[in-house]
Amino acid sequence: MSDTYTQIVNAPVLSNLASSLGLPQPVELDRFGPGQPVIKGPVLTSGAPEGRLRPAISAILDSIGAERAGLEGPAKALVFDATGIADSTQLVELQRFFYPAVPRLSRSGRAIVLGSPPRSTGGVRAHTAQRALEGFVRSLGKEIGGRGSTAQLVQVEPGAEGELESTLRYLLSPRSAFVSGQVIRVGVPVTSRPDINWDLPLAGLTALVTGASRGIGESIAATLARDGATVVGLDIPAAGAQLDEVTSRIGGRSLALDITSPEAPDAIARDLGDGIDVIVHNAGVTLDRTIAKMPEDRWSKLMEINLSSEERINDAILAADLLSQNGRIVCVSSMSGIAGNSGQTNYAASKAGVIGMVEAMAPDLAHRGATINAVAPGFIETQMTAAMPFGPREVGRRLNSLSQGGRPVDVAETIAWFASPASTGVNGNVVRVCGQNLLGA
Repeated sequence: MSDTYTQIVNAPVLSNLASSLGLPQPVELDRFGPGQPVIKGPVLTSGAPEGRLRPAISAILDSIGAERAGLEGPAKALVFDATGIADSTQLVELQRFFYPAVPRLSRSGRAIVLGSPPRSTGGVRAHTAQRALEGFVRSLGKEIGGRGSTAQLVQVEPGAEGELESTLRYLLSPRSAFVSGQVIRVGVPVTSRPDINWDLPLAGLTALVTGASRGIGESIAATLARDGATVVGLDIPAAGAQLDEVTSRIGGRSLALDITSPEAPDAIARDLGDGIDVIVHNAGVTLDRTIAKMPEDRWSKLMEINLSSEERINDAILAADLLSQNGRIVCVSSMSGIAGNSGQTNYAASKAGVIGMVEAMAPDLAHRGATINAVAPGFIETQMTAAMPFGPREVGRRLNSLSQGGRPVDVAETIAWFASPASTGVNGNVVRVCGQNLLGA
């Protein structure tokens, strides 16, 4: 739905008044369109002495045909290799680069800091310094968000330098428009990365998307199909007509069933008897009430849909050995599962459980050559948020560094990055698609 507030405060007559009053003036974010390059504009790079990622960064920028920024002029992205920072006194390298560079950053720009997982450093001082990068990046995201720009920290394990390309492409591009202040881990996978057609990274692969008939699920299905996947859209029988419309439009097929039924896991496994490359657990509901007014049936119905059914589906797929080599499981959690929300004890518990499932399954899937990750959406413009009262809706939109709501496609683009065969080193992550929510997390 349209954001009337944003239109008003950016109108020619009222924009100066809004600025003088200190009101948020959200910037229209760049978003990806067919045929666009990864990044439109110069990229400025630097790093601390002894950094180990400069060759990988340079090779990736060459691969995407990125323009390199000069000593002056605007920059669309700032990329800093902080892996060489091994002591707190060396953190000044961040100031030395970003102090003159941030004023050059364009609207909808990108600031990316690349570091090492603190636990991989092998020393107290290096661990301390690398952990400090997180506070820097989260603060930087809040400083530059008013211009539609984002900041991220990517922790690259030693030996995983060759696994960085998928993540850096995603973070540099407009696909990551509503993602900011995140810490992403790139590790050394069991499976080697296959050759990738970056225009159609999912070509020849099959993806199952639950809750695919509308909203975020519909956008996920369309985005995966755009990237070349054959999509099996799943939803309840009552949504069958809408589901058929979605899947026929993207060249996929429909699977109408209730995922909470006892027969559902085996039915899904039979339907996917030839194997599955990507599973997206998107189906979910809200049944809000405070815990003092929450009957057991209301609690249990939500938990079955949002969490327990996902566990059973995973069990059935893995027991039948249907998840392909270098396969992907992607779950949709929520900011409520991270920060909690009044009146959503059941929903928040289910979405925190999804995060727990990702954490628990990641090591086992890594041994299988597969990955599992989750997205945690914040305020996304959907039919559900459009039905909210005006006051809570406006507060929800503004309480992030970008001062606006996200779109379903923002969630879908993040899932497509997780789903890519190139994301072999991205496992066990939870990435918030929330514009860097300012409260609670």
